[in-house]
Amino acid sequence: MIYKETFKPGLKDIGKDNTIKNRAILEILENVAAYHSDTVSYGANQTDTNRTAWILLDWNLQVLKRPKYGQVLTVKTWGRDVKKFFTFRDFEIYDENQELCVIATSKWALIDIDNRKMVRLTDEIMNRYEPEEKSVFSEEKLGKLEVPTEFSSYINYEVIRKDIDVNKHMHNLYYLDLAYEAMPKEVYDQRPFDNVRITYKKEIKLRR
Repeated sequence: MIYKETFKPGLKDIGKDNTIKNRAILEILENVAAYHSDTVSYGANQTDTNRTAWILLDWNLQVLKRPKYGQVLTVKTWGRDVKKFFTFRDFEIYDENQELCVIATSKWALIDIDNRKMVRLTDEIMNRYEPEEKSVFSEEKLGKLEVPTEFSSYINYEVIRKDIDVNKHMHNLYYLDLAYEAMPKEVYDQRPFDNVRITYKKEIKLRR
């Protein structure tokens, strides 16, 4: 099943040349994924009933043509491959001329909110999403990332209350914000970056 929504970027969503920022793109994508889950009774409103919640494990984003402020965008998403405890979800964003602007793939897990353990993705759960065989990339783009042994630039940051989301850990979009803050100025000034890969290795929680 391909699920579709429309979005219109606002002022907070734009950067250079009034074009949409990567953070705003990811925010749109996670929202349309959540709305899709709402329709099959595995969304935010059903968390207390199902005692489960979806968590994001990986992003791979490619911007083909950066949408601008005020454009009405059509966003499509669908679930695909399921591997016991993980599932993959793809996305496409089209502009008002129905030109493909953004493609992305992502990896998700369903967790038990009481014990914080992953839930096996049964046929009963996944059949609700009617997974598609279509993939936005010609080959798998979520292979394991190698962690560098040395870093040329870094910052220290303590998580604060505004960073915490409904799943009681730092929301995934803030990781991108922190990565930008850690960049040297000469790298940061090269924005926007049209290819973004994010892997979430461990959830970050509030200490206090």
